Amino acid sequence: MATKAYYPISEIGKGKVGFSKTRAIVEAAFYGNNVVKVNTLKEAYKLAKNSPGTIVTDMPVYRAEEIGLDSDAKVLLFNDGAITGRYAAARRIAGEPGVDCEALDKVAMDAVYDSRWKKMYHAEVYVGLDPEFMVKAHLLLPEGEENIMYSWMLNFQYMSDEYVKMYKNSKAVGDGKEADIYIFSDPQWSPVDHPGVNFDCLSDPAKKTLCYFNTDTNCACILGMRYFGEHKKGTLTMAWAIANRNGYASCHGGQKEYTLADGSKYVASVFGLSGSGKSTLTHAKHDGKYGVTVLHDDAFIINTDTCASVALEPAYFDKTADYPTGCPDNKYLLTVQNCSATLDEDGKIQLVTEDIRNGNGRAIKSKLWSPNRVDKVDSPVNSIFWIMKDPTIPPVVKLKGSALASVMGATLATKRSSAERLAPGVDPNKLVVVPYANPFRTYPLVNDYEKFKKLVEEKNVDCYIINTGDFMGKKVQPKDTIGILEKIVEGKAEFKKWGPFSDIEIMDWEGFVPDLNDADYLAQLKARMQDRVNEVSAFATEKGGYDALPEEALEALKKVVSELN
Repeated sequence: MATKAYYPISEIGKGKVGFSKTRAIVEAAFYGNNVVKVNTLKEAYKLAKNSPGTIVTDMPVYRAEEIGLDSDAKVLLFNDGAITGRYAAARRIAGEPGVDCEALDKVAMDAVYDSRWKKMYHAEVYVGLDPEFMVKAHLLLPEGEENIMYSWMLNFQYMSDEYVKMYKNSKAVGDGKEADIYIFSDPQWSPVDHPGVNFDCLSDPAKKTLCYFNTDTNCACILGMRYFGEHKKGTLTMAWAIANRNGYASCHGGQKEYTLADGSKYVASVFGLSGSGKSTLTHAKHDGKYGVTVLHDDAFIINTDTCASVALEPAYFDKTADYPTGCPDNKYLLTVQNCSATLDEDGKIQLVTEDIRNGNGRAIKSKLWSPNRVDKVDSPVNSIFWIMKDPTIPPVVKLKGSALASVMGATLATKRSSAERLAPGVDPNKLVVVPYANPFRTYPLVNDYEKFKKLVEEKNVDCYIINTGDFMGKKVQPKDTIGILEKIVEGKAEFKKWGPFSDIEIMDWEGFVPDLNDADYLAQLKARMQDRVNEVSAFATEKGGYDALPEEALEALKKVVSELN
């Protein structure tokens, strides 16, 4: 089996695989006599449907039996309250400088103790959809939070007969040295002073929430957080860490495979935060010009030896803002969070989307939404696209040299996503750097840098930056980005040296040709590139140098700035 759940007596003990202090605290909670195991998706649906506050819409789940539900299943709506986004400020990661694991372990101990007064539900899923990479994940959470559990089982792969067989035949990840993922969650938790517990170890300024990850031993504790996205990304955080340890590039992005007229394949990977356009690009059908298969639009991994890719989730956790009531895409909804409801002319309960109630309305969409889905792409990846919203970068540039290609991903600049809940005083409009568009990394940044550099240097993967925001005040439209992508895929893109840069090439795109004789533009471009130099320099000192990159990465950026002088 892919990850380890059962241990011979001789393999149980201190210092052995799967046994550490934090994991011992978290895993033991799953065996309490207050725990009820939820074995099937049908059970989870009934529990969620009957959970107080659930809105059972009159929208049927499309082809419900294919998903593992009864034929009469309905789309369920549940609203979390005032918080409708992720909260990065609550994340504490074992191994990072300044993280007091001893104090955090005591917070987790007391949270587990307090949960004894509640009925707790234990659910299991698979993360990773191919025998090459499948890991088992367990979630424990209290009665009243059935909607989180149900959505979690839908978002990842519930234990269907097909996938149980696949898992039994799957490869042991890490030669049997990776244990199952265990996540203890109590959204109802609030800090209460008890002897031996000190909440100064929490990074949440208000000391009211915690996402504590010990990814070395595949366990986590999520406290005081109702938003489903914390549980989805928390689970992916763990799976990405396992993948990183075992020779994969962990990817927060989308990937698709094109079949061209001559039968050749082209595999494109796009990396961007929520709202960057990665889903739009991943699911674009290109008016039927090519055969297109989609791996996923949010989470996958690339084998850095074979360059094959594996999807981690079957379903999609998508924004509802762009899908009005009655939109054809809404027939693929399974569960919905943080939207409203109303009655139609027939007295049926219908969703009210478009972020009328609040920002970042979300839904779990069925795998059936994308009729051309695959769980693995065997063809080697051809190109990487870093999606940035940097107003000084043209709609597309091509990066030469593996160090520059990888460090540009490490300094991926974008605007804040509406999926984020920000700490007080944080400017939501400030351009921010999110390395590789993945704010969920729990290991040193150099691991990602080396893996993406290897893909470019050793595996001849092409690397581009695409700007889906605005370029010097002019909005880059989706049709522009899709048109650029099509030219590259078809081999018709003509890139040429861009101004003074020796390692950056440009393809002219009508309406977006940069004027390097414009002093104002040049100054802004130089400032943004200098920002990247400053970011990489800061990596070397912040958090005790935990995210320091090799000198070659900084030199590649300094070269770009010097060529602008």
